[in-house]
Amino acid sequence: MFDIKVQAKQGVFSRILQMANPGFVLVAVFVPIMALVYAINFGPLVSLNYVHIITGALWTGIDLFMGFVLGPVLGRMDPKERAVVFKHLMPKMTFLMPVIAGVTGTAGLQLTQRLGWSPVNPRILIAFVITGILTIQGFGILLPNEIRIFRELFSDKPDINVISRLGMRNARLGGVQGVLQLAIIFVMASIRF
Repeated sequence: MFDIKVQAKQGVFSRILQMANPGFVLVAVFVPIMALVYAINFGPLVSLNYVHIITGALWTGIDLFMGFVLGPVLGRMDPKERAVVFKHLMPKMTFLMPVIAGVTGTAGLQLTQRLGWSPVNPRILIAFVITGILTIQGFGILLPNEIRIFRELFSDKPDINVISRLGMRNARLGGVQGVLQLAIIFVMASIRF
C-alpha cells in the first residue's frame, strides 16, 4: 500500500512544516532573509552583491538540477516511486525556493537602485522582463502545483498519479527556469563590460 498520508489532526501548515523538517525550514527561510536585511540596512554594497549572487546561484543551480538531472531520473520511475520522492522533496522546495527567489530579486532591485542603473538600460530591462517571467512561473504555476500536491498528500486517498504528474511538471518547469536564469546571468555579466 502506498503510505503517504500525514496525520489529519494537525493543521495544514504544521503538517507541511513537519514534512519539511523544522530545522531545515529555519535555515532555508531565515538565513537568506536575515542576510538580505543585514545587507540592505547595515552592510556595505558588496554584502548586498554577495547576497544577490549567492541566492541567485542557489536558485539557478537547484532549478537546473531539478530540470536536467532529477527530472529525467524521475521520468524513468513508476508513478508510485515518483510520488514518494515528491512527498519528501516538495515540502522543502515549498519553503526554500520562494525565499531564495524573493531574496535574489529584492537584492537585485536594491543593487540596481544603489548603483544608479536605469531601468531603461536595455540589459537591465531584459533582466527585469526575465525576472518577471520567472516570478509568474514560480508563483503562478510552481507554487500552486505544490499546493495541489499537498492537497493530494493530505487527502483520504492520495492519487499517486496526480502527485507524480504535478511533480514532473514542476521538475520540467524548473529546467525552464534554470535556462532563463542562465540568460539573466549572461545579461548581468555583460552590464559592466
